[in-house]
Amino acid sequence: MNLRNRRVDLPPGFRRFWWGEAVSGFGTAVTLLALQTLVVVTLHGGAVEVGWLSSARWLPYLVLGLVVGALVDRVRRRPVMVATDLIRAILLGAIPVTWLLGVLTFPLLLVIVLLFGTVTLVNDAASMSFVPRLVPRDQLQRAHARLDGADAVAQTAGPAVAGALIRVIGAPLAVLVDAISYLFSAAMVATLRSVPEPAAASSAKLDVRALTAEIRDGVRWVYGGSGLARLAAGTHTWFAAQATLLVAVAPYAFLQLDLSAFQLGLVYGAAGVGALGGAVLSTTLGHRLGTGGAIICAYAVSGGAVVVMLAAGFVPAGWTAAAVLGVGQFGHGWAMGLSNSHEMTYRQALTPDGLQARTNTTMRSLNRAVVVVVSPLAGLAADRLGFAPTLAAAAMIFVVAAAILALSPIRRARIS
Repeated sequence: MNLRNRRVDLPPGFRRFWWGEAVSGFGTAVTLLALQTLVVVTLHGGAVEVGWLSSARWLPYLVLGLVVGALVDRVRRRPVMVATDLIRAILLGAIPVTWLLGVLTFPLLLVIVLLFGTVTLVNDAASMSFVPRLVPRDQLQRAHARLDGADAVAQTAGPAVAGALIRVIGAPLAVLVDAISYLFSAAMVATLRSVPEPAAASSAKLDVRALTAEIRDGVRWVYGGSGLARLAAGTHTWFAAQATLLVAVAPYAFLQLDLSAFQLGLVYGAAGVGALGGAVLSTTLGHRLGTGGAIICAYAVSGGAVVVMLAAGFVPAGWTAAAVLGVGQFGHGWAMGLSNSHEMTYRQALTPDGLQARTNTTMRSLNRAVVVVVSPLAGLAADRLGFAPTLAAAAMIFVVAAAILALSPIRRARIS
């Protein structure tokens, strides 16, 4: 499939949408480090607790993802995005409030994160399927590359800012930055120029049999003859590696490499710098390698990057270890910046508008199901077997994900 890229400006409304995504992405980058620090340092948890935190964040995708996708395909997407941004701001604001009141515990934090994940699931289903309505199909890759670039900048600045904030005001209060960012995102989307959206479906009333049929249609589309099944298998495998990595890195940094929250913030910032570079180069490399080739390349690079992170455990602790870990994070960030826009373009270009939300949530539900299952196991492995075997396993799984796509017709896919 080959759609020639037109060198025209993206629609004006995309800029406002982009700002909302960019600012909320910055807040999310702050919260990622703040919550991990909160669990390990403030609440005195370890890798197992970090694993449960990650599972709580993504469990709603496993339990509700397919249903949410079908429901969002029935309604206008912009009002859903505004409402869920406001609710997320309230939920995150509850973390510093409960901490100040002296009632914040790890189980309560899990409940808040579980609710936050549920609302984020709904927002993701709406926002990801809103982009093809906002941007013409032949500009999708450019649009996603710009969104990835904004996310990369957030990953660069967010952790560094988070590390400084945590040092000055503590991890619980640092979460307020993310709450404010969602208020900004809601304002940007609410004031977005009118984008044509179909009215709510006439069958919008809840009919269990009709809803079940719609869910089944979404699953059949992804895993049937649409051409998405092998990509789904590759990304599910990639998420197993990513879940392992996310659970292991923060405890690895704090407990073995003896890094501070500020140093870990800089390490995560290196991933953001890499992601920005990957996003900037994604269009050019997509033309040279093809859509499938770019994704395969990215997955393989991630495997090598984790090997570099593993090497940080064999150098002096402190700043030297932080530098090596940062190089590995840079490489993994570069790979994610390269791959994401091509994966999203491939999915959305093959999918009709009426199936966009169901396609996104079907794939994301299985991706996050992998995270829910793997995260506690990865935390247990890190605590029982050590960080080195856990990171080595993550590297190998990334390589397996690359092989799944390299041995499929996707390697020849080209959408530009």
